[in-house]
Amino acid sequence: MKVSVLGAGAWGTALAISLAPRHQVTLWARDVQQATAMQSSRSNLRYLPDMPFPQALQLSSDMDAALAGAELLIVAVPVSSLRGILQRIAAMPVATPVIWLCKGFEAKTSQLPHQIVAETLPANFPRAVLSGPSFAQEVARGLPTALTLASGDIEFAQRIAQELHHSRLRIYSSNDVVGVEVGGAIKNVLAIAAGISDGLHLGYNARAALLTRGLAEMTRLGLQLGGKAETLGGLSGAGDLILTCTGDLSRNRKVGMLLAQKRELVDILNELGHVAEGVYTAREVHQVAQRSGVEMPICEAVYRVLYEQLTADKAAESLLSRQPSNEFYQDSK
Repeated sequence: MKVSVLGAGAWGTALAISLAPRHQVTLWARDVQQATAMQSSRSNLRYLPDMPFPQALQLSSDMDAALAGAELLIVAVPVSSLRGILQRIAAMPVATPVIWLCKGFEAKTSQLPHQIVAETLPANFPRAVLSGPSFAQEVARGLPTALTLASGDIEFAQRIAQELHHSRLRIYSSNDVVGVEVGGAIKNVLAIAAGISDGLHLGYNARAALLTRGLAEMTRLGLQLGGKAETLGGLSGAGDLILTCTGDLSRNRKVGMLLAQKRELVDILNELGHVAEGVYTAREVHQVAQRSGVEMPICEAVYRVLYEQLTADKAAESLLSRQPSNEFYQDSK
């Protein structure tokens, strides 16, 4: 299959490396200098410096060339850039299948990626979201990874999952796009909370409690928006949550750990050099939860630390001082 991966960040590059031995893959970079450097070094020195490209992987900074003749388009850009890329794709004369990898809500509109896709792409373009517990470095190294591919057209999801699936990249199909996207978005906010907890040295017990109650928040919002409980308890929900909240490679967890050290957010983001989607998603989750009437105290605490100057230790104290309630009641706080 002729596949074009649009976006040469860490995740797009890693997926291109993983798929190149089995498909005809082109990795598109917006920046001409980055594409030239990758072609010269046969690696992505900025995002995955120790991962050499397969010989068959092609590189391009020409969007039209990357789109031409592609049988599958994988959009690997942040949510903030998704709409612009889709507008270019929408002008294609052929309705090429599109998969997106981004996780989060769009700023200002608070839309999930599939809603942006619905507004931007003509209805005849097949579409799906690919998400799940996946650190780019491990995918690029060929370590085992399992993901979920979700589409409103389950036959399309099953077919593309079969095409992309291999022994080191296991892909499961689903028709619950909302559940998959909500899980992918909320886990980044909760990872910041986990980083704060770890940075304050609150212990493993606290981290386990935070993940469990965070999953409850994720599930409440996911169900409210139309997702399914089993999806939120699966790879793209609980699985991604566990990875991002406990793994040392998690950018969002690192943000939380540095916030616990009372570092300024702007300095943290400059130091990372990568996008930490949870920082921006927290603001939109705050808005969506308020409009939906869904109680999300952990996500709310993260929002207040990021945008209302609440210190990390005070945020932890406010969560720990909440009144006890019944764990599984629907109206549980």
